[in-house]
Amino acid sequence: MLAILNKEIQSFFSGLTGYLVIGLFLLTCGLFLFVFDGSYNILDSGFADLKPFFSLAPWIFIFLIPAISMRTFADEIKMGTMELLLTKPIGLHKLVLGKYLGVLALIILAIIPSLLYIWTIGTLGRPEWNLDMGATIGSYLGLLFLGGCYAAIGIFASSLSSNQIVAFLLGVFLCFITYYGFEAFSQTNIFGNSGYILESFGISFHYQSISRGVLDSRDLIYFLSVIFLFLKLTEVKLSVSNTRR
Repeated sequence: MLAILNKEIQSFFSGLTGYLVIGLFLLTCGLFLFVFDGSYNILDSGFADLKPFFSLAPWIFIFLIPAISMRTFADEIKMGTMELLLTKPIGLHKLVLGKYLGVLALIILAIIPSLLYIWTIGTLGRPEWNLDMGATIGSYLGLLFLGGCYAAIGIFASSLSSNQIVAFLLGVFLCFITYYGFEAFSQTNIFGNSGYILESFGISFHYQSISRGVLDSRDLIYFLSVIFLFLKLTEVKLSVSNTRR
């Protein structure tokens, strides 16, 4: 598993992929938070608060993470190296987990530089450091879990097709549905009093909950369950595909 993890990280940084992902994430966030006018601009809001960043980041990740993960298995299937990997004595479970951890490591590396925002907003506040650190830490933890869910979804999407573009589009669609789809459907009132229950199936519901700075075991169990579900679906898909060959 560690060999797969190292291989994935090296592949990200042997080219421009890793640097582009980190650079695009920070550049996009910086422009929306400090340059472009709008609801995400922290300087225009008049509050020393990082809520705009934590509201914006999930939407950027919806496109960025599938772009990272689209090649993980799609490339292997297209190049015909999937069969070779499955013959190695690492096991399908470790193969999937290794590739997942590789994507997750890049996500974490992209998030780490954004910690500078805490210092920036803290020093801009009047009085200085008038910042809810509990909510900030909770939001960063929620962002890590959200990134972990998106990575698992992206890995699964990559296993469905040998075409990277198809894998990317599937990943974006699945991430959007799991993040906002349940909330959107619950607001249509089609399901009546069951709207709240339907909303609780979405990532957004639990992401917003943990962002309040309160660690609820239900939120942690939800995130871990989503990650486990999509990684397991990836294993099943690859196992079935290998059996057919």
